[in-house]
Amino acid sequence: MKQHTQIKNQITEGVIWKQLLIFFFPIVFGTLFQQLYNTVDTLVLGRYVGKEALASVGGSSAQIVILIVGFFTGLSSGASVVIAQFFGAQDERRVQQSLHTAYAFSVIGSVVIGLLGILMAPSLLRWMNTPPELLKSSIIYLRIYFAGILFIFIYNMGSAILRAIGDSKHPLYYLIFCCFVNIVLDLLFVVLFHMGVTGAALATLLSQAVSSLLVTHRLMTSKDLIQLKRKEIRIHRTVLRAQLRIGLPAGIQSVLYNITNIIIQVALNSFGTDTVAAWSVYGKLDALFWMASGAFGVAITTFVGQNFGAGKYDRVRKSTLVCLGMDLGVSIVLTLFLLLARIPLFRLFTSDTEVLRIGSIMMTHIVPWFTVFAFVEVLSGALRGIGDVVVPTLITLCGVCLLRIVWIVGVLQFSPTIQNIIFSYPLTWLLSAILFAAYYFYRIKKIGKIPA
Repeated sequence: MKQHTQIKNQITEGVIWKQLLIFFFPIVFGTLFQQLYNTVDTLVLGRYVGKEALASVGGSSAQIVILIVGFFTGLSSGASVVIAQFFGAQDERRVQQSLHTAYAFSVIGSVVIGLLGILMAPSLLRWMNTPPELLKSSIIYLRIYFAGILFIFIYNMGSAILRAIGDSKHPLYYLIFCCFVNIVLDLLFVVLFHMGVTGAALATLLSQAVSSLLVTHRLMTSKDLIQLKRKEIRIHRTVLRAQLRIGLPAGIQSVLYNITNIIIQVALNSFGTDTVAAWSVYGKLDALFWMASGAFGVAITTFVGQNFGAGKYDRVRKSTLVCLGMDLGVSIVLTLFLLLARIPLFRLFTSDTEVLRIGSIMMTHIVPWFTVFAFVEVLSGALRGIGDVVVPTLITLCGVCLLRIVWIVGVLQFSPTIQNIIFSYPLTWLLSAILFAAYYFYRIKKIGKIPA
């Protein structure tokens, strides 16, 4: 067995709050640049093509993309948790098996989902009640996106693996570079060549291809406990079962969230193009919060996973509470910023008066509740880190999916307004936060009794 230099693992031994911040910032900036891929598309299309093109990229097609990519990201979290636990325990053989199984699964999954997405794009968009004037361009964008889904899956899996072993910097570097590639290609294809939605989709596909190659090269040239070797990429059934045991419920949880978002998108589509455009822009602005909170969720999953694998249960508890406090503080700051700057921020995307009016209503009814979701993000991330995903999935099913569907159906029957439809978000966040807090504190009392 190859020998590796033993270096102090700061995640299992360092000062918790400092290491969380060191880990958090590359993740949040990386997520920022990843979000910029699609945000640049909407900015360029909204300014140089029109609100119909903006709605085509940010409306129904965006919800479908989020649903598919979210499901796979949930699956990849299974690989990252397993690798984090084996890495914390310094089990090189299982770390290597987990890495190569994860890559093989990414390739197989992307081929299947890519083909299904290309074939089913028109049906999916019609089912979502996409406005007729947006259908053609939305189909084009969605099909090109699915054609390059391999690159997205490989990057997400590769970066999740790097973060699982404590490397959150390299995924950031690759995203910064590829974001600038995307901006240049967007301006070239849309502004110079007048390719519209097709050009924006191609720009995203090519830049994602570059990011997937960079993260793969990093893993292949790694001199750490983990190293990707092309000839060893295959499925190890025992490891795959362990990854799916954690990843599949997490993927289902993501799907449940996104299915309800799609239902809300369908409901909002009935209000016309202005509402769809406003919701598209809102989705780019509230991403500031989701990026920050999501980064804390990734950070705590890695911290808990490695410390759980190393048998350091006290650090599992402490890091969760520290991370929760940090997430709440950041959430309050972002909430105030988004509320106070909502109109100027919307004007970056469009100057349409009606879109601005509707967007302002959306912001004032959802943003004040962002801090509640910090409990859901951090506590579910901590539970995922110890491999507990079944009950969190059930909480999501009841507290988010079922309640939100019941709410939407009821609102559409008695008072179908934009405000009432989107209030389903704060309502379900509050209930889910209460359920997650109750289950986490029940579960954490027993953590010392769980075999490492």
